[in-house]
Amino acid sequence: QVQLVESGGGLVQAGGSLRLSCVASGRTFSMNAMGWFRQAPGKAREFIAVIERYGGGITYADSVKGRFTISRDNARNTVYLQMNSLIPEDTAVYYCTTGNTVATTASLYDYWGRGTQVTVSS
Repeated sequence: QVQLVESGGGLVQAGGSLRLSCVASGRTFSMNAMGWFRQAPGKAREFIAVIERYGGGITYADSVKGRFTISRDNARNTVYLQMNSLIPEDTAVYYCTTGNTVATTASLYDYWGRGTQVTVSS
């Protein structure tokens, strides 16, 4: 089992920045890909970004490319999501996830955190 705990969400004005963190514990050696998804009210869970164990394989959704940056610190079992130039459309619950496969599809991931709320005001 792997446990994931997100933090760093909050309320920010449009144009602002937030940095999300996700700390993993448990059988962390089984983690290859770590990623972020988000889900807005009434919408499906949406892929945001993913990163491989040693920092490669970084992929972003088109909606966040150039504004968000994913990184990871394996010594701390932590993955980060730096979010800049936030817009109201970024408002959602952001979820951390991990699995063996670098993927943009939620069903291919094995473990999920409980999420952290990000609200961007206009």
